[in-house]
Order: sequence, then structure tokens, then C-alpha cells
Amino acid sequence: MKTLTPKSLIVHAVMFLLALSWLYPFIWMLVSSLKPTAQIYTSSLFGGNWTLENYHFLLDNSERANKPFFLTLGNSLFISLTITLSVTLSSVLVGYAVAKTEFFGQKTFKNLLIVQMVFPAFMFVIPQFVLMRELGLINSYSAMILPYAVGAWGIFMVSQSFKGTPNDYLSAAKLDRANLWGILRHVMIPLNKSILAIVALFTFSSSWDNFLWPLIVMRDVDKMPFSVLLATFSKSYGVYLGPVLAGSVLQMLPVVALFILFRNYFLQGMSLSLK
Repeated sequence: MKTLTPKSLIVHAVMFLLALSWLYPFIWMLVSSLKPTAQIYTSSLFGGNWTLENYHFLLDNSERANKPFFLTLGNSLFISLTITLSVTLSSVLVGYAVAKTEFFGQKTFKNLLIVQMVFPAFMFVIPQFVLMRELGLINSYSAMILPYAVGAWGIFMVSQSFKGTPNDYLSAAKLDRANLWGILRHVMIPLNKSILAIVALFTFSSSWDNFLWPLIVMRDVDKMPFSVLLATFSKSYGVYLGPVLAGSVLQMLPVVALFILFRNYFLQGMSLSLK
């Protein structure tokens, strides 16, 4: 067993304190969502009376305001999962083409990927809106999904990971008469699942928290995602801090759950991408 030196102990202590400082806002939000609004600032972190009243308030008043909670939550899940699946699958297909095949304009295509990652997403909001309007997709799920169905960042990450897969594996699969889908399914995806987990997790997180684009292209309340519901609820009931915090906790839970389920793949992928 390796003995910890005084220097390493100090480093570990500092890292532990930094981790606590990062986690404290989330802990405070979770605990405060379980307190009456009047006790959030007047009691200690774990003091006061704990109750689920804020969550009941959130559910009841969102229904009364014609902003159904469970429907908007289902909308967010449908939109986020669809975008995540589409981005992951397209990243695998295009990433394989970029990493393991040769085609005309390949270098130009790689440069375009990098250029698209450099520019901020909000620069494309107006062209995307005009395109969705011309296609007649405004106020539909397609308008919220199609602009994000393919991601340059995901293609770049997957292609870089695919480059590290030895070509001997591909040759062996071809000797076994595996087609393209067989190579992807049985060779490339299993050997690069950590990077795919990172792409899927970050795609789901950004889709789940997306607020501006649904607000622009969606008019029907029944099709709104949960992020828009939470924002309008905060504006209408801002004085009730407890229910707002309860909604923030519910907004955060799916991303945390995904990270816990796929944390091993995520940490492996992060270590590979930093090498």
C-alpha cells in the first residue's frame, strides 16, 4: 500500500474542500426545497421543519395555471431522448466515415466541423428559425428536434476515438463477412462506449436544459418542455422560493441519475479524452 506523504495529504485535503464547495449549492438547493419558504433563510442548513409542501405546491399550481407538470416533463423526456439518440447514432456513422474511410473533401469536412464548434450556438438561431418556418414546422416537436439532431462536437469526439481503434480489428471483422453495421455494432461501439457515453450525457444535458429555442418555436402550451414551465413558474411565483427550488431539483434529477448510471463509462471517457 502506498504511503501518503504530507504533500499528498495537503493536496487531497484541498481537493476535498474544493469538491465540497462545488457540491454545497446543490446540497443547499435540495435541503431548502424540503423546507417552508419562511425557514429557508432563517434556519441552519439541516435545521427547520422538513416537508414536501413545496413539491405539492409546484404540482397543484402548475396544473391550475394550465401548465401541466407531468405533460411538460414527458415532453422534455421525449425531446431530449430523441435528440440524444439521433446525435449518438449520427456521430457513430459520420465519425466512422471520417476516421476510417477516405472520401472527396474529407479535409474540408473536418475543417467545417471545427469551425461549427468554434461559433456559439445562438448565432444560428435566426437562420434556424427561418428554415423551420419555411418548412412549416413551427409549433411542432420537429422544430425542437431537427436543428439539434446532428452535433459537430459529437462527430468530432467519436471520430477522434475511432481513430485509436486498430485497423486489425476491422480487417478481422471483414474476414468474418461482417457488413458495415456489424463492424459498428460488434467492434467500434463496444471498444468506444466510454466516449459515446460522454457524447450522450452532454447531449441529453444540453437538450434537457434548453430554454431559448423552445420558447421561440413553440406556441402550444401542451408541447412546451419542462424548462419553459419552470421559468414561467418562477416568474409567476417568484416570491415562493421553496416551490421554485423544488422545480430546480426536479429539473436536475434526470441528469444526475444518468451520470450515476453511466459514471464509469463517463470517467473512462474523460480520462481517454484528456490523454
